[in-house]
Amino acid sequence: MATHTNTGTATRTNVQKASLAVGAVFLLVGILGFVPGITANFEQLHFAGAHSEAMLLGLFQVSALHNIVHLLFGVAGIVLAKTAGGARSFLLYGGIIYLVLFVYGLVVPQDSAGNFVPLNAFDNGLHLLLGAGMVALALVLTKGHSRTHAKGTV
Repeated sequence: MATHTNTGTATRTNVQKASLAVGAVFLLVGILGFVPGITANFEQLHFAGAHSEAMLLGLFQVSALHNIVHLLFGVAGIVLAKTAGGARSFLLYGGIIYLVLFVYGLVVPQDSAGNFVPLNAFDNGLHLLLGAGMVALALVLTKGHSRTHAKGTV
């Protein structure tokens, strides 16, 4: 009699794989935001606000709060990847949140107190791409799957 071990990787759906990958990237970005050298002007990293002049990869304005948000999104993406429904929700609603952040970045002046995340033009462009990409992944990778089927209650 053969014994089979199931690691769970063979049974993951594409939307779960996408959620896992996106979550892992967010986690990596959140960690890198706290690494001097990868984050330029690291000594200018503040908890929050437009006065934080730390720049991830020399392009993206970050603060400790911004990095923590990335870490939380990373953990959420990885944890929610355990089910197809959770993965879809992470990608869809996380994408919507990033689209709202894109609009927020356009509306709030960069040097104002309202720019508490903080965000710059590079962040705004990335948030648009992330938001649209995450929503697209959620919709395309679950197209044709009913909500009840995705939950396992056929």
